[in-house]
Amino acid sequence: MNDSFQNIINSDKPVLIDFFATWCGPCQMLTPVLKEVKDSMGERISVIKIDVDKNQELAAKYQVRGVPTMMLFQKGQQLWRQSGVLSKEDIIRTITDKSL
Repeated sequence: MNDSFQNIINSDKPVLIDFFATWCGPCQMLTPVLKEVKDSMGERISVIKIDVDKNQELAAKYQVRGVPTMMLFQKGQQLWRQSGVLSKEDIIRTITDKSL
């Protein structure tokens, strides 16, 4: 997973990573919001969901302490990080403001 994760975050277009857990209520609330973000932004962004229980090494590497935690990467750089549930508008605004 680590090599493919590196390939994913090295993308020229922004990549929004959602570290989540299946047992997490707020994570389940965030899922449809992220789908709306992807639907709104289309090919301008990738949205990737990573289950922290199945990818503990990756979650530890990025020091994910709580779920959901979203991170925005572009060209291998972490541009933004936020824990908790945000609105579609807040997420889109952040992506637009932070991406290169």
